[in-house]
Amino acid sequence: MRTGAAPSEAAGSSRRAAAVAALVLCVLLAVVIAVTTPWHPLPSAGNAPDPRLDFTPAQIARSHAFNAALNPPAYAGRVAGLVAVLLLGLTPLGARLLGSVTRPLRRWPPRLIGAAVALAVLTRLVGLPFDMWSQTVLRRYGLSTQHWGGWFTDQLTSLGVTLVVWVVVLLGLHLLIRRFPRRWWAGAAAGAFVLVAAASFGYPVLVEPLFNSFHSMPAGPLRTDLLSMARADGVAVDDVLVADASKRTTALNAYVSGFGSTRRIVVYDTLLTTEPRREVELVVAHELGHAKRGDVLHGTLVGALGAAAGVCLLHLLMTSPRLLRRAGAESAADPRSVALLLAGVTVLLQVAAPVQNLVSRRIEARADVHALDLTKDPETYVRMQRSLSARNLDELSPSALEYSLWNTHPTGPERIAMGRDWARLHHVPVPAPLAKQPVKGTSP
Repeated sequence: MRTGAAPSEAAGSSRRAAAVAALVLCVLLAVVIAVTTPWHPLPSAGNAPDPRLDFTPAQIARSHAFNAALNPPAYAGRVAGLVAVLLLGLTPLGARLLGSVTRPLRRWPPRLIGAAVALAVLTRLVGLPFDMWSQTVLRRYGLSTQHWGGWFTDQLTSLGVTLVVWVVVLLGLHLLIRRFPRRWWAGAAAGAFVLVAAASFGYPVLVEPLFNSFHSMPAGPLRTDLLSMARADGVAVDDVLVADASKRTTALNAYVSGFGSTRRIVVYDTLLTTEPRREVELVVAHELGHAKRGDVLHGTLVGALGAAAGVCLLHLLMTSPRLLRRAGAESAADPRSVALLLAGVTVLLQVAAPVQNLVSRRIEARADVHALDLTKDPETYVRMQRSLSARNLDELSPSALEYSLWNTHPTGPERIAMGRDWARLHHVPVPAPLAKQPVKGTSP
């Protein structure tokens, strides 16, 4: 009797260990987020966000109309994708589908790759109609400049990147499952941590060039001033890159990605061709704030810690006899269990998204404060935030649900209010309301 019970006891012991590890990692993650997130990057001076101060009724109405048109495909696509992966992962439907795809393949690596390809293609096809719907809205409002041929090419490229990631992750995971059937979660958690860090490091040089071309900002007063500003700020920047974003969009943006030797500051060419020089400098000053604080590296390490905790939770999912039976899979080593794994990953990402957005908004606000501290120009900062919001048709007063699900940055009115707070706190002239001043390139 004792010998027969040993495998069950070993499985139970492994699940308990994974549960304890998941709890410890989740608590550690919560502590790290609570301690390192800049919850109050600037003391409030009582200046409440109010779109009516800086945007005309026509601009506010256009922003609301655009987001009202964009929200249905966004919400419907998210729901459809979640329903699809739950149906595939928590019913025998996924096992039957993957079984029919992988049956002709005899060895487990090709069967696993076949399962990954089938799921990636199917889930992309489920989301494709909603993505096309969103693209028609962007084209109608003039934010997309991309023809359908280029758009579909981007979709195929994105699918290819997804497939490479899925195959690498699944092959590594199943090697661990087969080699350590009881304790694979420990190696997988460590591997997830390393993989997230490696992906963040390599993304700027491996993935970004698949979608955009980059060139150094041309020599001239702007480039000289930006590099001088970086040196004065104590941020090592060898170059500022320009992305050919205009081939897809009229939106204005800049970003910093990578860390260490792959760190880069990138500005959209749309920003350079439409915005005054002083406003471009403020945008770059914001990105310097991210670089100086090591926000990409910090976000990578937090994400890697979250991935390790997620793997421990997924072990509990993938070793649950009840869930495996519902999924029509024999064990975590069965390639048909990939659908169950995808369902678990999708749910975890959906749960984590509002927390990620909350933290991101606070970090972005800190970078805004850095830009103000560096340039000491709240007047231009307010004009810049108004211009970005108006040109990008950002939602100026989103609902609580929209704010939680979609906003990785504070709203334009929030950022403008913070600029005025900064001016009050530093005893400099407070920027006047801008509602009666036109924004270049937008409706009055």
